[in-house]
Amino acid sequence: MRDDVRMRGFAERVDVEVVDRFLANHVRALDGQAVSLLESHGRVLTEDVISKTDVPGFRRSAMDGYALRGEESFGASAYDAIRLKIVGLSLPGAPYEGVLEKGDAIRIMTGAPVPDSADAVIKAEVCEEIDGEVLISEAVAPQKNIGAIGEDIKRSESVLFAGRRLRPQDVGLLASIGCASVTCVRRPRIRLVVTGDELLPAGSTPTGSQIVDSNSVVLRGLVARDGGQAMPFEIIPDIPERIREAMDDTDADVVLVSGGTSVGQEDHAPRLLSELGELDFHGISMRPSSPTGIGRIGSSFVFLLPGNPVSCLAAYEFFAGPTIRRLGGRNPDWPHRRALVPLARKIVSEVGRTDYVRVAIEQGRAHPLATSGASILSSTVRAAGAVIVPRELEGMGEGERVSVLLYDEEATAEGTEI
Repeated sequence: MRDDVRMRGFAERVDVEVVDRFLANHVRALDGQAVSLLESHGRVLTEDVISKTDVPGFRRSAMDGYALRGEESFGASAYDAIRLKIVGLSLPGAPYEGVLEKGDAIRIMTGAPVPDSADAVIKAEVCEEIDGEVLISEAVAPQKNIGAIGEDIKRSESVLFAGRRLRPQDVGLLASIGCASVTCVRRPRIRLVVTGDELLPAGSTPTGSQIVDSNSVVLRGLVARDGGQAMPFEIIPDIPERIREAMDDTDADVVLVSGGTSVGQEDHAPRLLSELGELDFHGISMRPSSPTGIGRIGSSFVFLLPGNPVSCLAAYEFFAGPTIRRLGGRNPDWPHRRALVPLARKIVSEVGRTDYVRVAIEQGRAHPLATSGASILSSTVRAAGAVIVPRELEGMGEGERVSVLLYDEEATAEGTEI
């Protein structure tokens, strides 16, 4: 076993920070590709977007009322209304095509084009229609209640910049300037390699000594959250040739191997990764997830994630998740909301080891759940989130306010959110 590649990283495990620096130095955003407008939400721009048109491209009414020459309303009051002849109607998409003469007005709706011969819109609330005329009881100044050409966006204006992750309102703005597509970072393609003779497909009923694969379900959800595209997969038995074939996928940007990553008899993945490419790290000073491995096959990044569900989750969150977000042009930082919450009881750790501690939040205090038991997936369901104990600390004391990485996207947890 002395020359077994699986054992090398376990003699002296690497710090989490070392792996983080390695990934930060080696991972770069993928190339850009044209993305249709309707598919662009959540994607990251690779180029600035410059408007080729004014928005609006015409003068438009800011309210329902009447378009007129403003100076013809001067002197109007509730006691001495001014009468103008109604000569037409302007609707959104159906402008009035005529010319207003002296003493004329047209009825107009919000967003409708204002004729060139009018310079103001008076609100309907201070007007009254009688026998084809409008009685105006309040003066309106020229240019009042009219949206100017380019009031929202001007032609040649830079409206969005490279590196921006598109929000719903951003996509709406792109639609308003006539963009049919934009250039965005390509979504990372993720290959799941789920191994284990004991595994049944998700949706099966566990029977005998077999268990149902839950890691692939969790990983697919995390990959989707981080902007990746999970490729089709199947559970692979503990046969080295089959695992080798699945890992060596030139179409994948990231390969996530679940199970078979440690030093047991059926743990083939570390050796296969070292043969196919580079096993950069194997064995990390953290709890859980210490058997995690990280390497590369060609241009693909490979993460050997422990089979135990909590370890798999933690290893993904620390290393694979930031990599997928970087590849997709996103911020690699933890994507969770955070809350400052006092500890209900102390957390014990060791200097030199990073701990991922699940906590429940009850009555405004964080209660550490099982700090061991990496196979207890239900602990992550009972937990409101996780506390990271950095390697330089021996733990955290009762009553200490800690930063909790919240699992829920909505504001459901107690504590002071930061």
